[in-house]
Amino acid sequence: MVAKVESFYRPFTAVGLLLIVSGLVLVLLPFIARHLPSLDRLPWIIVWVYRRDGFYFVTSPLLIIISLISIVMNFFGRTR
Repeated sequence: MVAKVESFYRPFTAVGLLLIVSGLVLVLLPFIARHLPSLDRLPWIIVWVYRRDGFYFVTSPLLIIISLISIVMNFFGRTR
């Protein structure tokens, strides 16, 4: 019984760890962007860097799009 429950939660654990790691990477991107001017050469869909007056904002439009698709799929998957 316990093994069945543990195997049920294994994919959720993997997704949770993936989200934690991607969150840490996103938190560290502004600090990395200050030291690596070559981030501007990456395609804008992967990493978008906004710089103005010492303020750095780095995000990933691709990650935002994937997150929105996931939220919509989750929402419509529960309404059935």
